[in-house]
Amino acid sequence: MSIKTRFAPSPTGYLHIGSVRTALFSWLQARHYGGTFVLRIEDTDQERSTRESADAILAGMSWLGLNWDEGPHYQTERFDRYAGLAEQLVAEGNAYRCYCTKEELDEMREQQVARGDNPRYDGRCRERSEPREGVNPVVRLRTPDTGTVEIDDLVRGRVTYENELLDDLVILRPDGTPTFHFGVVADDADMGITHVIRGDDHLNNTARHIHLQNALGFDHPVYAHLPMILGEDGSRLSKRHGALNVLEYREQGYLPEAVLNYLVRLGWSHGDQEVFSVDEMIELFDVEDANASASKFNPEKLRWLNQQYIMTAAPLDLTPGLVEQMGKVGIDPSRGPAPQRVVEAYRERAETLRELAMSAEYLYTDNIPLDEKAAKKNLRPVVKEALTSLRDAFTELEPWTAEGIHRAMQDVADKHELKFGKIGQPVRVAVTGTGVSPPIDATVELVGRERTLARLDAALVYIEERAAAAG
Repeated sequence: MSIKTRFAPSPTGYLHIGSVRTALFSWLQARHYGGTFVLRIEDTDQERSTRESADAILAGMSWLGLNWDEGPHYQTERFDRYAGLAEQLVAEGNAYRCYCTKEELDEMREQQVARGDNPRYDGRCRERSEPREGVNPVVRLRTPDTGTVEIDDLVRGRVTYENELLDDLVILRPDGTPTFHFGVVADDADMGITHVIRGDDHLNNTARHIHLQNALGFDHPVYAHLPMILGEDGSRLSKRHGALNVLEYREQGYLPEAVLNYLVRLGWSHGDQEVFSVDEMIELFDVEDANASASKFNPEKLRWLNQQYIMTAAPLDLTPGLVEQMGKVGIDPSRGPAPQRVVEAYRERAETLRELAMSAEYLYTDNIPLDEKAAKKNLRPVVKEALTSLRDAFTELEPWTAEGIHRAMQDVADKHELKFGKIGQPVRVAVTGTGVSPPIDATVELVGRERTLARLDAALVYIEERAAAAG
């Protein structure tokens, strides 16, 4: 059997990280078996659906590299199909028009709750044949009153529901638009979906969908219901846990491969392996191996994974993302070293491309603030003479390379009977403004001769003013 999966988000908000995990598992299942992956936009909730949300979903999927083979399909383009299927169900006696008002339904449920019953529609319009003036009816599926419905789920195993606990499902609203349940069943059948992979919050919906499939004569797809992703505190995943718009991770400087790698490990594993290339995910993944228990979202683990990808990626591949992040934090990449060189020198200290850009800010500006604590500790009168000698050496140094810079610093340290670090750290504070940077020789090379000399001059003035203040 040729496998065909789908991802079917509703464009009522952004594409958050939990939905991306569902999309990824569906995409991997199709890719692993050489099947087809379909993208469908379920936009029947016309009050809440927006074009902006749909575009954001497409942009998020594209950024992650979750390419689709068919689609995007839009449910709003298929209303005639849903109406025809609903008429078929009514004509065959498998559905009926319900004229109950909202007030009547509310009263029905209140009485049921008062009796201690499970609130459900009681079927009072099942045998009604006459329209009710002034009421636009819904269409309800006639659910079997007895027996059970069984779901053989690839993740949860066999799950059984009693039909008497399932009421008559609304499939068409009063305005003729389909409900989520009806649109899903019709679309999955018409599009030939063989495997439905979705969150386990839909598990009880699947029982209803099987009834709809039976009434319409449709085949049942294979189901795999994924457990929820929880926050670190065990509660439902929310924005405060990191359930952001997936494009926010791009804004913050995460790599799409790292995000996918992190998400595939939320509910699936392959031995003790933590880092997977996309090709490895495709080769190894099968949704049957997914865990049935919920996973917890750990932002620190995601940051760690992102750093692994930054450290091992080809510098040229990271450069466009770094340039994008530079623009976001107000850095002009033309006013300093080539960004690829920054990647090569600075990436081991950055967890995100945003951090990488910000850590290199002093390479692209003429004026840098001094960290007062680092300056007081390292820019002291005792190093004035050595820094002056080093400034003179840097003026004559040719070529301006990390190797030459290191030799010049070592020579000055030897001349003044200092350990290398005793001159290296004051230089670091002088040229970067802080006490932390990549190796000082590589850093000074990237800062450039002109800026380095100007910052050493400023450091010497700082030392002189400090000495004068001390009397």
